[in-house]
Amino acid sequence: MFQEYDVIVVGAGHAGCEAAAAAANLGSKTLLVTMNMQTIAQMSCNPAMGGIAKGQIVREIDALGGYSGIVTDESMIQFRMLNKSKGPAMWSPRAQSDRMLFALKWREKLEQTSNLDFYQDMVKGLLVKDNRCVGVITGLGHYITAKAVVLTNGTFLNGIIHIGEKQFGGGRVAEKAASGITEQLVELGFESDRLKTGTPPRVDGRSLDYTKMDEQKGDDEITGFSFTDTKKIKPEQQKSCWITYTNQTVHDTLKTGFDRSPMYAGRIDGVGPRYCPSIEDKINRFAERDRHQLFVEPEGWNTVEIYVNGFSTSLPEEVQYEALRIVPGFENVRFFRPGYAIEYDYFPPTQLQYTLETKLIQNLFFAGQINGTTGYEEAACQGLMAGINAHLKTKEKAPLILSRSEAYIGVLIDDLISKGTEEPYRMFTSRAEFRTLLRQDNADLRLTKKSFDLGLASQERMDAVSAKEKAVKNIINELNNFTILPEEVNYFLEQISSASLTQKQKASQLILRPDINLAALLENVPRLKSTLSNNTREGIEQAEIQIKYNIYIEKEKELVAKMSNLENLNIPQNFNYTNIPALSAEARQKFIKIQPRTLGQASRISGVNPSDVQILMVYMGR
Repeated sequence: MFQEYDVIVVGAGHAGCEAAAAAANLGSKTLLVTMNMQTIAQMSCNPAMGGIAKGQIVREIDALGGYSGIVTDESMIQFRMLNKSKGPAMWSPRAQSDRMLFALKWREKLEQTSNLDFYQDMVKGLLVKDNRCVGVITGLGHYITAKAVVLTNGTFLNGIIHIGEKQFGGGRVAEKAASGITEQLVELGFESDRLKTGTPPRVDGRSLDYTKMDEQKGDDEITGFSFTDTKKIKPEQQKSCWITYTNQTVHDTLKTGFDRSPMYAGRIDGVGPRYCPSIEDKINRFAERDRHQLFVEPEGWNTVEIYVNGFSTSLPEEVQYEALRIVPGFENVRFFRPGYAIEYDYFPPTQLQYTLETKLIQNLFFAGQINGTTGYEEAACQGLMAGINAHLKTKEKAPLILSRSEAYIGVLIDDLISKGTEEPYRMFTSRAEFRTLLRQDNADLRLTKKSFDLGLASQERMDAVSAKEKAVKNIINELNNFTILPEEVNYFLEQISSASLTQKQKASQLILRPDINLAALLENVPRLKSTLSNNTREGIEQAEIQIKYNIYIEKEKELVAKMSNLENLNIPQNFNYTNIPALSAEARQKFIKIQPRTLGQASRISGVNPSDVQILMVYMGR
C-alpha cells in the first residue's frame, strides 16, 4: 500500500506543514501523516501571525522559500507594523488572519506541491534500526518506511486538557491525544518532560457592546509578510480589533475559582509560558495592577466568533463566564467554548544537533512544540529547517545551518540546543545580539541566496532580490550625490522644528537627522522626488535605513567578525572533557551533555564561564 518515502513528517501543524513543503519542494518523496486531515494548519490559539520578533521570523521563512508569509498575506483581515516609533530593527509586522481561510490556503498550497502525499492516521511508534530511524508505525498497524522522519507533534503527545476540576485526554479541544511515541523515545534513552499552555474562551461577537471598547484599526499601508507580489486586501477592507480592560471586580470574581484551578490545586505538573500567562497567573504575579488589557480579535471575515486575547484561563467554566460578564462590553457575553489549559510532553532540545536531528537516533528530526517552543512562528521556522535538513541528510549533502548573525531562526535554534528550555520558549528581539542586522525589511537580502543555492527559492525570487540590491545601491548613490539648496528645504525644516540649512547639503547627510525621514523629504523637495520617481517604496525605505543606520550596522558587522573567530573553532567530535581537571564541574557536566559543536556554542551554554572557554581552548590547542 505504501512505497518507501525519503521523508515522513508526523503532524500537520505549522511546523509539519513547513517541513513537508520544504522536503517535497527540494525533491524528496514526502509523506505527511496527520490524525485529522480537516485540521491541517489549524490556528489552535489566537488567529494571528507575526508580532515582536515573530514577524521577523515569518519574513525569514518567506525569504527561505517557505509558505507561512504567503498564506498569511492571502488570509489576513488586518495588518499592523508594530514598533514604528522605534528604530527599524524593532519594526515587526503582525496580521490578524481569517482562521478558516488560513488553514484552507495552507491545504491548497500543500495539495499543489509535487512529491507530497498525505495519510490520515495516528503515528504510535517509530521504526528504529541500528540507531537510525527508518520509518513509522501507525495506529492502524501500517509500517511505513523512510530515510528520515520529522516529528512535529505539537501539544498532542500524551496531551491532557484541564477546565477547572475537569480533565480529559486531548491534543486540542475535541481532538484526541497521541500516545506511544514518548514512551518509546524514553526507552531509547531520550529525556522528556511536561509543559503547559492555555487558551482563552471563544465568544459570540453579536453579544458584545463595542461602544464600550477602544477600536484598533489596521495600518493605512499594508506591506505584508511575503517578498513575492502576493495579492493582499486593501487597507480600507480591514476588520478592526478592539481593546477593553479587566478591573478589580473581575479579579475578585476570578479568585473565587482559584481553589478549583488545576494550576493551584497541583493537577498540572507542566510549566506554563512566562510571556503569555493565564489571567489567573497575571492576577497573582502582578497583584499591584488593578486592570489588565484584553484584545478582542475577530476570527475571520464570515464568522461572529471572537478570540479574547489576554484572558487565557483554565478556571471552572462558570467562573470564567461570571468574571468575563463584568468586563466592559461583555455584560451580555455568550460563550462558544470556555478557555482551557493543556499539558503535554516535550523533549528538552539540548538533545538535538543544529540541524534539529536528534543526537541519539540518526535521521530523526524534531520541530515545534516537541522542542519546548511556543508560537506558530517559532514552530514554522523549525519545521522549515528540519524539512530542509532531513532532505539534505537523505541526499548526503551538507546541512543548512543559520548562525545567530544571519537570522532570528539561527538565534532560536542556537538558544534551544545550547541553553535548553524549562518553560515554553518564545522569541523576542532582545534575544538577538545582532538585531540591527536581522531586520524584517532585509530578510530577503540575507537569506534568499542561501535558499536559491539549495534549490528551494525560485529563480524569480532570486532575480527580485538581485534587482532590489541594485536599486538600493543606485538610490544610495543618488542621495549621496544629490545637493539640496537651503531655499528648497528650509520651510519644511522649520515646520518640523529642525535646524535650517545655511548652505547646500547632500540629501544623504540631511537624512541622518533623527527627525527627518526620506518619505517626508521627497514630498517637500519636488526635485528630489522627481529624481527617485522610478523607484519602489520598498527600495527607497531600504536605502534610507542603510544610510541612516550605517554606523550601527557596521559596528555590528565588526562584532560579528570578532565573534566568528570562536564560531570557526570546531570542537572535535566526542571530545573527552573528563581529561580537563581545570574545568568547573558545571561546565564539564554541560559540555558532556550538550556536546557543543564550536567554541562559540560552548560559550553560550548557561552555567559556562569565560574561564571555562579559555581552558577548553588551551586544551584543544594541545
